[in-house]
Amino acid sequence: MNYRHGYHAGNFADVVKHVALVAILAHLKKKDTPFAVIDTHAGRGSYDLGGEQARKTGEAANGIGRLANLSGPLPPSLATYLELVGHGGRYPGSPLIAARMLRPIDRLAAIEKHPEEAALLREALAPWRKAVVEEADGYARLSKLLPPPERRGVVLIDPPFEAVDEFAQLAAALRTAHRRFATGIYLVWYPVKAHAQAEAFVGEALATGAPALTIEIAIDAPEGRLSRSGLLVLNPPYGFEAEMAAVLARLEPALAAQTRLEIRA
Repeated sequence: MNYRHGYHAGNFADVVKHVALVAILAHLKKKDTPFAVIDTHAGRGSYDLGGEQARKTGEAANGIGRLANLSGPLPPSLATYLELVGHGGRYPGSPLIAARMLRPIDRLAAIEKHPEEAALLREALAPWRKAVVEEADGYARLSKLLPPPERRGVVLIDPPFEAVDEFAQLAAALRTAHRRFATGIYLVWYPVKAHAQAEAFVGEALATGAPALTIEIAIDAPEGRLSRSGLLVLNPPYGFEAEMAAVLARLEPALAAQTRLEIRA
C-alpha cells in the first residue's frame, strides 16, 4: 500500500487525524512553557485539491468536502480545525496546521526524505521562524531529536506505508522514541487493511507501558481504495478522550462513517 500524502489529502482519515492533532496542540498551549512538535513524515505541507494527485482519487470530496455545511456549536478542536483548513482549493498538511498553531516560544521539526517534497515544505513553512525542515528519513532521525530540549511536546508519525514491513518499522521506532521521551505525546496514523495486523501493531505499542487510546474510522469506499484507518495516541492528554468523542459524534453523520474510540491497556 502506498499512502503518499498528495493522493489522499483532505480525505476522511486526514480529517480525523488533523482534528486530533489540533486537540493535542490546544492542550499543550494551555501551559506557558514551550513545547516541540516533531513530524516524522511531513510531506509537502500544502496540497492542491484540484491537482492531478488529488483528482486521481477524489478522496477529499468524501472528507473535508463534506464538512462545509456543518452547523450549530462545534467541539472546540473541530471548530479550530475548520478555521485552519478553510474550504478553498488547497489543503494544509500536518506540518502547516501545526505551524499555524505555534506560539513564538514553540518549535516544529518537520522531516521529509523526498527532496522534491522537502523543498516544497520549506516554501510552505518559510513564514515561521521556529519551523525547521529536515530532509532525512523520519524513522532514523526521530531518536536523535529526542528528548526535545523543551521536555514537552507531540510526535506525529504518519508514514506513507510504502514498505511491506512498515508496521514493523513503525513499532520499532515508537519503542525507541518512547524510551528516550517517555512523557511525550505520540500521535500515530495507520491504515487498517487487515484487522489482525493493525491489532498486532497496537499490541506492540501497548508494550511500552504508556497510557493509550485508539480511534478507528471506516467509510464505504470502492475496492482498492482506503476505507478504514486508525489513530494510536500514547499519553493522551487530559480531556482528549471526551473532546474526540464529541468530535466523532459530529463527524460520523457528516462523513457517513463508523467510528470507534477505545482506551487501551
